Amino acid sequence: MIRTVFNCVRIALIVLAVGACARQAPEQRLRDTVARMQAAVEQGKPRDFMAGVAADFIGNDSLDHDGLERLLRGQLLLNARVGARTGPLQVTMGQGGTATVRFSVLLTGGDGRFLPERGQLQQVSSHWRDRDGQWQLYSATWSPAGE
Repeated sequence: MIRTVFNCVRIALIVLAVGACARQAPEQRLRDTVARMQAAVEQGKPRDFMAGVAADFIGNDSLDHDGLERLLRGQLLLNARVGARTGPLQVTMGQGGTATVRFSVLLTGGDGRFLPERGQLQQVSSHWRDRDGQWQLYSATWSPAGE
């Protein structure tokens, strides 16, 4: 009898722990997606970056999905090495599987030697939706920091 009660309590604790993890899972998955996309830029893998961008993406000056891909590929062709260092992510979870992520990013580029030749600090506001367990970037705006 005591063994049965003990097993029921253990199962209840496991269920509660899984439930607590499930509440945190969407934000953590989003943070992981942002980190993967950042790594893809730095590794020169535009296809991996674009895997996180929705087909109906819209950005600054009506930049669409294909335009963003061309912009990224162009920067990767112009620079032997590209860096993207983000500041802390400010994640706001919305209703219905949406989220907003705000952050600063230092973008650098150059020939891959010791120091980057170019750099720009940008403020980014990005909007995401969760589709079948995968976060997709569907909108973003960016501007030079301080503006």
